[in-house]
Amino acid sequence: MDQYQIEGGFPAKGRIRASGNKNAALPCIAATLLTDEPVVIRNIPEIKDVKVMFTVLESLGVSVERLEAGAYRVHTLNLSSSEISPELAGRVRASILLAGPLLARTGRIVLPPPGGDVIGRRRLDTHFLALRGLGAHLEADGVYKLRANKLVGDHLFLDEASVTATENAIMASVLSEGHTTIENAASEPHVQDLCNMLVDMGAKIIGIGSNILRIEGVKRLHGTEFVIGSDYMEIGSLIGLATVTHGELIIEKAQPQHLKMFRLAFNKLGVHWETEGDDIRVPSGQSLAVVPDFGGMIPRIDDAPWPGFPADLISIMVVVATQAVGTVLIHEKMYESRMYFVDRLIEMGARIILCDPHRAVVSGPSRLRGSELVSPDVRAGMAMVIAALAAEGTSVISNVYQIERGYENLADRLQNLGLRIARRSG
Repeated sequence: MDQYQIEGGFPAKGRIRASGNKNAALPCIAATLLTDEPVVIRNIPEIKDVKVMFTVLESLGVSVERLEAGAYRVHTLNLSSSEISPELAGRVRASILLAGPLLARTGRIVLPPPGGDVIGRRRLDTHFLALRGLGAHLEADGVYKLRANKLVGDHLFLDEASVTATENAIMASVLSEGHTTIENAASEPHVQDLCNMLVDMGAKIIGIGSNILRIEGVKRLHGTEFVIGSDYMEIGSLIGLATVTHGELIIEKAQPQHLKMFRLAFNKLGVHWETEGDDIRVPSGQSLAVVPDFGGMIPRIDDAPWPGFPADLISIMVVVATQAVGTVLIHEKMYESRMYFVDRLIEMGARIILCDPHRAVVSGPSRLRGSELVSPDVRAGMAMVIAALAAEGTSVISNVYQIERGYENLADRLQNLGLRIARRSG
């Protein structure tokens, strides 16, 4: 099992460019199935999930060509299959994103249960309700079989603002007959990237960036060249990393317009940064301290659908909170298993009370010490890396495959910031 060996106690210093947004890359890759013309996508992160997604497409008969680092040409001239391999589906959660475009393009898909992080139940109901609303028929007998003679636009109200269900509904709707309205749609920057790429391909979408999307179906889409945005999950992770290691980082291509809620949440822990055009600078020497709510009450950091604070950064905030003076409640509302990694932080010396599967009370600052750790999922794994870099002594983190599903060339990039991290193959 591959590992990171980390020696803590060194500050992160220098410049680092944000990677492309994984959560934009995956649906944009899926959307290439909607046209028989070539699509070029740039700023794609070179991570495990992306590689698996391309492998899935190639198994369906799609031509995938790497033009240069982060740039790929995808051409779906012909599809040899609409059945996803169980082994490949189990390796990437984003395999579910193939349902909408394959239905629109071929009228059918056979999809085994998708894999991904083990962070609790991740329901697929919203996907299937939306696709059925457009005319698809579903059979579920260990695998999901969807078929549609014709997709017809309709008024869809999603029962939750699911990012991937919204994306599936969008991709199915752009080639549907007639008009589709999607209410309670997710509106994250990566959903906006998907919509903007589809518009470049000839789709008609109104309301991008809002929770109500109006789509007029078209008969066909054409190829395009598109650049996806920066990964704000990685940017949030780097802000936390710079802070707890008492370093100074300039994060390039940080797209500060997407960090408004990040700023509010990090400010509650005494973390500040400066905007320099499209970059941000996280200064050294920050005095981390929890800022009480009015009346001296213990503050809360919690997640919510966009533009609320993203659930994927809750793990990072727990680690930052261990280094801040004071007490804060961290409330993760979406997944019942995401917070269990705090047991490992407690072993490292953190003062945390896990109230229930969703809430943790963190009191700091705590002196963390190196430990033997195993990454349970991509975000908790990155939180462990940050904790290890802030800790005294040496830590070993196993199962780094989970981390590298979402973070590009992590060990090398952190080494370039002066941090002591080495990747060991096991």
